[in-house]
Amino acid sequence: MFSRSQLMNTRFVCAAFFVSLLSGCGGQDLADLQSWVVEVKNRPKGAIEPLPEFKTIEPFVFNAGAVRSPFEPVAEETTTDQPAATGGLRPDFDRPKEELEAYALDSLRMVGTVFQSDTLWGLVRANDGTIHRVRKDNYMGKNFGRIVRIAEDKIEVIEIIQDSTNAWRERPATLALAE
Repeated sequence: MFSRSQLMNTRFVCAAFFVSLLSGCGGQDLADLQSWVVEVKNRPKGAIEPLPEFKTIEPFVFNAGAVRSPFEPVAEETTTDQPAATGGLRPDFDRPKEELEAYALDSLRMVGTVFQSDTLWGLVRANDGTIHRVRKDNYMGKNFGRIVRIAEDKIEVIEIIQDSTNAWRERPATLALAE
């Protein structure tokens, strides 16, 4: 620990430091500071704006007596051009899957066309960067999408999807040429 003389020396040094620090404050001219304080005090006082008036809101009572519950599935209307769930349209599950059926249709991009051997082929880029060559009647997408038409600027696909009533129906989709 510290000896008594070391503690006395430390106290003396601290006291001398504080005395020298305080002695520097008294000799300065404070006239500019005092004139600024007087100027600020003489400025006109600002007006305080009144509090805004709050409007009362009428409570609304929701009565859902005749409204469908949002937690129940929506019953879709069946039309004559859509086959029923028991028969008619359904995907061919026995058909071997093609390579582009591993990708979602929205992850595929048409990047061009090639005319070869009297056939117009579409060029499709998958999300992994691979470019695939497709033609009419090839399949693509996860919803059993079959290519029905290839044009210079788009590829038209018919997908077979299952709706909320478990009926299979056709849905058209298009891959537009990516610029």
